[in-house]
Amino acid sequence: MAVSWNRQDNIGLIWIDNPPVNATSHAVREGLAIALAEANADVAIQAIIIACKGKTFVAGADVKEFGTPPRAPFLNDLVQLIEDSAKPVIAALHGTVLGGGLEIALAAHGRIAALQTQLGLPEVKLGIIPGAGGTQRLPRLIGMPEAIDMVASGKRVSAAQALDLGMIDRISDNDLIQDAIAFAQILAGREPRRTGTLPVREFDGLAVDAQITAIERKARGQISPGAAARSAFSAASLPIEQGLKREREKFLELVNSEQAIALRYVFAAERLAAKVVDLEGISPRFVQNVGIAGAGLMGAGIAVAFADAGYDITIVERDEPSMDLGRKRIEAIYDRMVKAGRIDIALKEQRLSRIGFHIDRAAFSQCDLVLEAVFDDLDVKQELFASLSSIVRADAILATNTSYLNPDAIASVIMNPSRFIGLHFFSPANIMRLVEVVRTKDIAPDVLAAGLAVTKRLGKLGIVSGVCEGFIGNRLFTAYRHQCDIMLEDGALPHEIDAAVEAYGFPMGPYAVTDLAGLDISWARRKRDAGKRDPAARYVTIADRLCEAGRFGQKAGKGYYAYDGGKKSVDPAVADLIATISNEKGITRRSFGQDEIMTNIIAGLVAEGDKLMNEGIAMRASDIDLVLINGYGYPAWRGGPMFQSGRS
Repeated sequence: MAVSWNRQDNIGLIWIDNPPVNATSHAVREGLAIALAEANADVAIQAIIIACKGKTFVAGADVKEFGTPPRAPFLNDLVQLIEDSAKPVIAALHGTVLGGGLEIALAAHGRIAALQTQLGLPEVKLGIIPGAGGTQRLPRLIGMPEAIDMVASGKRVSAAQALDLGMIDRISDNDLIQDAIAFAQILAGREPRRTGTLPVREFDGLAVDAQITAIERKARGQISPGAAARSAFSAASLPIEQGLKREREKFLELVNSEQAIALRYVFAAERLAAKVVDLEGISPRFVQNVGIAGAGLMGAGIAVAFADAGYDITIVERDEPSMDLGRKRIEAIYDRMVKAGRIDIALKEQRLSRIGFHIDRAAFSQCDLVLEAVFDDLDVKQELFASLSSIVRADAILATNTSYLNPDAIASVIMNPSRFIGLHFFSPANIMRLVEVVRTKDIAPDVLAAGLAVTKRLGKLGIVSGVCEGFIGNRLFTAYRHQCDIMLEDGALPHEIDAAVEAYGFPMGPYAVTDLAGLDISWARRKRDAGKRDPAARYVTIADRLCEAGRFGQKAGKGYYAYDGGKKSVDPAVADLIATISNEKGITRRSFGQDEIMTNIIAGLVAEGDKLMNEGIAMRASDIDLVLINGYGYPAWRGGPMFQSGRS
């Protein structure tokens, strides 16, 4: 049974048991309503506890019911039954208390949580808002600014944070159920404290207006964050009944919107990405001790990502000055985290204690995995891996973080190349969620499985890619830039393309991004690869000419834009240079509207996506969309170009 209940003295214990995450399926909703009614009817019971079997309290909706007609009892009605209970109801929380699970808890009259519990309302990430009272009850418990922040971001808070906010009443650091029973005994026989009747405490209205405006601006076209914020804001001016009615109306309006459908697709695609047919039943090779060769910007970020996930890290640099600089880079990342309030000094020191620094590659001898983050040059990488082959254990995994080089060429110098894998992190590696897990030619199944297991433990999204220049992500980015560059040559200007892309929902346009990264990096690669270029393919020289003029981006004070004191502005000299290049090629320039710009970009991405699929580089169309969303800022609420084109 999904729901059962029993009596312990004068306390009714309602148990939800719906593996794996106790989702609010129809069976759970129906069973909970029945159990609640029966417990209220039992005259011997003076208080009721709702708890869950397994590893978590209710962690949200049942994904199997997404897109199907809902069946009564609906979650909002069930939640109201809990709040209206004549006897006090206590929610005993553990694991992840998310979405409808938190709405159940908010409607209870008391809340106690295990120490490691995480709580949140992540509905906005699926293009909807809480629909069972989350936006109305949360402000009444924790205050308006804090509630708006939670419902609009979908972020989770810890049990300790929830206690400080007033979201829960107690933390259990021992036996949750026994502590919940003790709490229930205190509330037994008392008039229930109903969340919906609580007033919203006073707040600064102008500050909250500004907060909501900032949320809507940051959403870049996604509707749900602003809708959730405004729904929460209404709790201050509407009686609970009216607020709940409006919340439900907005929920139903959004649930079948294009954005919600796209975000549900992304949600499902992420779960599908980890499923590799030929890895079924394969156990990943064990990894705990991780070596990182190089502590530059990329290596430092990778080291932080591994330290945050509880790995033991050995860093080797080429000499003492480089090692000291790498240590300072890593410490600086943690100092920024402390300054931002994301971690405290004790946690910073704990994570730093996991990282050892060396200048002798022999320090890698006992590592389970060694990942290189050295200069992206084939000779450099081959020398490193030839050396590592004779240092590390025979079963140790060797990995490259190369962006463009052929991993199989690197693997040719390795003894037993079946243990070689590509793990392509995106910069900054401690922040960016995407990792391309590259399936090399001779890779052993348990090594590929280990690559996916490691990325999952890091809290990142691993996407399996075959071997090709640039893998999935940089192949797509090259196609994206090629379409943009063609439009530059044909009549558009950098700021016009950037404006169209940003209006579409990207955080930055391609030319602003290039100025930030530096034009010289890709210029060097183009010069190295000039001999490989198809002479029949259209080649746009604008970026090369900008580099020849010393316009390397923000660091040079000029690139596609001018930077005066760090402030970006459109530079007429760039427009003149582009016009000159068009004229040299005999191109009659014309204007491009934003719709045409985006149509061309998406068509280019879809065409390249089709090639990646046909070549077997990408396993599925949805993986292509995930790479663009998590690596390049494609707006998730649009689903991705393959989804939009009907490929997924």
